[in-house]
This record gives sequence, C-alpha cells and structure tokens, in this order.
Amino acid sequence: MRIARALPTRQRRLVGAWCFLDHFGPTDVSTGKGMRVGPHPHIGLQTVTWLLEGEILHRDSLGSLCPIKPGQLNLMTAGRGICHSEESPVPRPAGMHGAQFWIALPEARRHGEPAFAHHPQLPQVQRDGFRVSVLAGTALGERSPAEIHTPLVGLELRSTDAAGTQFPLDPGFEYAALVLQGSVKVRDEILAPGTLLYLGQGCDSLALRCDAPAVMLLIGGEPMQEAPLMWWNFVARTKDELTQACRDWNAQAEYFGKVTGYDGARLVAPLPPWAIQGA
Repeated sequence: MRIARALPTRQRRLVGAWCFLDHFGPTDVSTGKGMRVGPHPHIGLQTVTWLLEGEILHRDSLGSLCPIKPGQLNLMTAGRGICHSEESPVPRPAGMHGAQFWIALPEARRHGEPAFAHHPQLPQVQRDGFRVSVLAGTALGERSPAEIHTPLVGLELRSTDAAGTQFPLDPGFEYAALVLQGSVKVRDEILAPGTLLYLGQGCDSLALRCDAPAVMLLIGGEPMQEAPLMWWNFVARTKDELTQACRDWNAQAEYFGKVTGYDGARLVAPLPPWAIQGA
C-alpha cells in the first residue's frame, strides 16, 4: 500500500498539537492480504483515522472491535499506554484511501487512562461549493463530538465541482493544508495530492479554489510551547521515556494490555539509536 508521510518532515515537525499525518492510498486491496498491521503500542498521543474509501477493522487492548468506513471517525487516546491492530475486513471493499493523524497529548493528559471512541457521524456544513466535515474542534459554528485535549481543529473540505471560498481561520492557530484527491489552489499555490503546505499563524481567512472535484484536509491548532519527542509509535518529553517504552513493549509490560482476535504476530519496537549507542 502506498503511504506518504506528510508530517513530520525536516521542515515542519508540528502543526499545533498535530504531530503526525500519513496519507495512504488510493490502493486496490481486492487481491492479496489487504491492510494488516499487527498489534503495536502507543503512548502520549491520540490517533485519528479517516477514510475516503474502503474499510478498516480496529482492535485494541481495551477490548474494542470496531470497523470504520468513509465518513466515520475513530479516535484512540493512548495516554500512559495502549496497543491495537488494524486490518482489512473479510470480505473487504476493493479500494483503500484515507489518512491517519496523531495528536500529541498535553502534560496533564499524557499519563492518563487509555480510551477509544467511534463516531459514526460528524457535523457537516456547506460553504461556497465545499462540504466541510468537522473531524476535530470547532468550525463554521459546528463542533466535532471527538474529545480532544488541546485547542485545535481538523477538517475535510470536499467539492463535487468547481468551488471557491474565503475560509475563516482562527488567527491564534497555525495551519497546514493537505490535498488528498484532485487539486486545490490554496492562496496562490496549486496543491496536488501528497504535499503538505504550512500556512503559518496570524491569518483570519484562507483563499481556496478548485476547478474540479477535490478533497483537502485542513489542520490547525495553538502552537505548542514545548515540542514533544517522537520515536516509532511513541510520543514523550524525554529520550529516557521513549527508550523505556520500547523496552517495556518488547518485554510485554502489562500496562500496554493485549489485543485479542488478531491472527498474526505483534510488532517489535526498534530501540532508538541513542539507546543502542549507550548500550
């Protein structure tokens, strides 16, 4: 499956508390095994899963067993530790296309209890030819039901024809845009799928234009005062925390729990280079 890492990059590590964004597909998964990601852990973050096409079956150490389809949102809060698996269901749709985001949890929540929520419907607003789905936060008078612990916003803007708008922004947020399908003119730059455009902070509106059907993500949030550290599937504040999480997972520490029902092996955490050098 084709996966494009939009965030983090060398140029941009964070957009508000958004610390990770993968764009996967579009891919034909009608043959082969489809998506199969074995049990793996997280700490210190929330995962947000959003599909344009296909279906994914989520299992986690809380006992959740939940399929997600286009237009639905899965939100998993790792807190002090959780593990989960992701796979194509059987039978499965032929196509797979979507995005997965991570949100860095604030200090007050990152050691808390893990949680999982599935939202089958999200608020939608029509604006100047765009259908806006509110994945996280508040926009255009609508608020997502997803429980987020930092001031931020995550939106999908979708057009079925030519469209153009001056989209309102929060000047206190920094923003970035990522096109998933078609092309969109953002300010004076035409974006094709897969390129993240950082928009900065301090603007109260954003000019958007497309001449054909298109799908775009817009993410934003208050800039974090302290940038978190990341290694593999973990978000923390110190290298020691990241190293310990890797060792704990590989030692099958109880606080991560176990995924039941997945037919396959759990993933092994690679030790970070500083831990190997210091061994």
